[in-house]
Amino acid sequence: MANKEFNPWAMAQSQLDQVAEIIDLDPGIHRVLRLPRRALTVSIPVKMDDGSVQVFEGYRVQHSQTRGPSKGGLRYHQDVTLDEVKALAMWMTWKCAVVGIPFGGGKGGIICNPKEMSEGEVERMTRRFTAEMIMIIGPEVDIPAPDVNTNPQVMAWIMDTYSMNRGYPVPGVVTGKPLDIGGSQGRNEATARGCLFSIQNAVKKKGMKLEGSTVVVQGYGNAGWIAARLLHECGATVLAVSDSRGGIYSKNGLDPVAVLEHKQKTKSVVGFPGTDAVTNEEILGIECDILVPAALENQLTEKTAPAVKAKIVAEAANGPTTPDADRILEEKGVLVIPDILANAGGVTVSYFEWVQSIQEYFWTREEVNVKLKSIMDKAFNEVYDTMESNKVSMRLASYIVAVNRVAEATTLRGIYP
Repeated sequence: MANKEFNPWAMAQSQLDQVAEIIDLDPGIHRVLRLPRRALTVSIPVKMDDGSVQVFEGYRVQHSQTRGPSKGGLRYHQDVTLDEVKALAMWMTWKCAVVGIPFGGGKGGIICNPKEMSEGEVERMTRRFTAEMIMIIGPEVDIPAPDVNTNPQVMAWIMDTYSMNRGYPVPGVVTGKPLDIGGSQGRNEATARGCLFSIQNAVKKKGMKLEGSTVVVQGYGNAGWIAARLLHECGATVLAVSDSRGGIYSKNGLDPVAVLEHKQKTKSVVGFPGTDAVTNEEILGIECDILVPAALENQLTEKTAPAVKAKIVAEAANGPTTPDADRILEEKGVLVIPDILANAGGVTVSYFEWVQSIQEYFWTREEVNVKLKSIMDKAFNEVYDTMESNKVSMRLASYIVAVNRVAEATTLRGIYP
């Protein structure tokens, strides 16, 4: 569902440039933050089940390690590009900074279609990719996590491959692991739960009530479906959802769990009984109170944004809104909770998991959720206050908070040598 008309890296740099002008960022610091610290490109030969050898291309980008190890997901998708991964790594830097956790931004990806590969092929590809990037990852250096088309099992393979090369278990090398090998309670739903906390704060600021509100979710992967479920549990009505094959709509509302069960059986939400079919573009224009883009980048564009009728847009996906669309939504009075805040619950609980793995002391789900809410509420209020005091959009406000923090850390550390 990626829109190839836009370059995410150019968009990410443009966002930084805009904020740099607003906060009068030092030109030297600006130049440092505008480029990734390190970008690794590797070829990944894999013996396929039929005996042939295929070679995949993979990337790992570390945008910043000024405030701590780089942190970010690993995606498997046929449309992955180096520019996309660079943009996602930069956004991770701002995401970690805006919620105040001691990480910089990283991201990785492999150009492949895992839906057309066997589990054994995906495992061999994952292990070879880990071996190729083993010199630049580690608990103190760079910590991968799940992203598009990756999951706890993929993280387990990375952890095992890394640990076998080190000669001892290193659970802190990745987050999003299965619980049995050092994962954290609450990690699987953290992105969606953090998004829920942001929506709850936004609803209060807008003088609305979550109970009885209407919701549309584009993207029914892990973040999208759990966000739909959590909002449904809070009394909201989920009118429409979609995945890569299309969407469904019901004016009477959907049961998110029943829709998930249908998707697990049929591989798509499309065709769920009693619903009307909608496209991924049409779903963005359905009248609702809260729109949750939870798919890939560049979904809300100059073309699709004019149709948006939501009061709140909560970006569970990374980079779903282009700068042109941002301006349109702002003119329409839509409150956009930007990705680096709205979906920061995932990296926040990844931070919790990293801490627990290092200490080998684990928290309950209730402890994790309480700590997550505290951080998300604080970050939301800091960004909202910055928005009001600077009379800018919430996205610009979140960048002002984040870039200032990274710039200050860069200034304090200085430029080596």
